[in-house]
Amino acid sequence: MKKEFLALKLHKAGDLRLHQEAAAQPGRNEVAIRVEAAGICGSDLHWFLEGGIGDAQLTRPLVLGHELAGEILTGERKGERVAIDPAIPCGRCRYCQQGNPNLCPWVKFAGHGDQDGGLQEQIIWPAEQLFTLPDSLSMIEGALLEPLGVAIHALDLAKIEIGMRAGVIGCGPIGLMLTQLLRLKGASQVIAVEKLPHRLEAAGQYGATHSLSAEEGAEAGEILAITEGEGLDVCIESAGDNQAVETAVETARPGARVILVGIPTVDQTIFRASTARRKGLTIKLCRRMKFTYPLAIQFVESGQIDVASLVTHKYAIQDYRQAIRTATQRQGLKVVIEP
Repeated sequence: MKKEFLALKLHKAGDLRLHQEAAAQPGRNEVAIRVEAAGICGSDLHWFLEGGIGDAQLTRPLVLGHELAGEILTGERKGERVAIDPAIPCGRCRYCQQGNPNLCPWVKFAGHGDQDGGLQEQIIWPAEQLFTLPDSLSMIEGALLEPLGVAIHALDLAKIEIGMRAGVIGCGPIGLMLTQLLRLKGASQVIAVEKLPHRLEAAGQYGATHSLSAEEGAEAGEILAITEGEGLDVCIESAGDNQAVETAVETARPGARVILVGIPTVDQTIFRASTARRKGLTIKLCRRMKFTYPLAIQFVESGQIDVASLVTHKYAIQDYRQAIRTATQRQGLKVVIEP
């Protein structure tokens, strides 16, 4: 365990700085971890570009990053390779007790609010929030279990059944994981919609039966044509864009489910109320994830879900400027920092 280590802190919107930090000692039930892989998520980009997400705003220099894996440096599990669940729920409130820790009002979350995250060489974290990685999984795959967990939770909300027609609006890493999961769960059609050509191409490689370019809503007519006018049984929005939400509502069949995963830049989600009401749509918002790590590990270890190939760019922590530039410009698919 190093006495000093590098940490990347956000001071204000657009202002990331590399710091030399003094190592703290783990508290009760905590361990120190050497961070080996940390993915840059769309929510990290909201923090970087906007200085916050919705009503959660930057109040002090913050270490971003919640897609993490590393090696335990202290305690009985020293030397163990682990994926790090970024959420620390209170465990006592009614939501935790009911099995919904992702809804805990007092949850601490890595790289959010006043809880430092994983864009640093070392982190101290509760041992119970660490999941052992099989030898067959790389550290990068371990880090990507977190966004895969979000995709799994979204799919749980969608209640997919064999033969359903499904749409994925927005094909960033989570959208591409959703595409794989939908085919794995038996969706007969997976219609992917995306603005960026290289991500749209990737959707086909990851199992989409149809890949449509997002054209300010014009794609809705194409989706209805593909589904012979019936619409989609489930539509999952993962773009963080109100036009994507509108497309999801417009192309969902009567009685369908629409799952909102994306985080909008403006803190409002807008869609045509009359369309959603007359169709009797069920609209659910995906709040992070819960109890997904064991299943995510099984999916990746068995080869049923491919997360490794989503990583198109890897950087050392000292190259953070290039890493964040690549991510904000939406180059490639997934950007990972290896501290």
